[in-house]
Amino acid sequence: MEKPSILIEELFEKVESYSKTTYELSKLQALETTTIVVSSLVSRLSVITIFFLFTLVLNTGIALLLGELLGKFYYGFFIVAAFYLLAGIVLYFFLHQWIKKPVSDLIITQALK
Repeated sequence: MEKPSILIEELFEKVESYSKTTYELSKLQALETTTIVVSSLVSRLSVITIFFLFTLVLNTGIALLLGELLGKFYYGFFIVAAFYLLAGIVLYFFLHQWIKKPVSDLIITQALK
């Protein structure tokens, strides 16, 4: 039969190996979660950027059209600016409900997958 000191050494070696493996697994799981969250956010930001550019060009066209219809081009830009001021005020009052909470929920959902 083996000596108890040898058995204890083997036990410590196995515990050390297990703890190293567990630590490495935790690092890899954290990396996977971070990768999922970041890639999701980057893809969504890409879509938002494209949508923003589309909106910018569309609004410029609408402002020019309205300005032409009203006789002075800057009238169209004033009307579009007033629309965005109104939209900004509404968004300010509903920011938490419409933007902050859904974005927070998205990040948490992606992190817990």
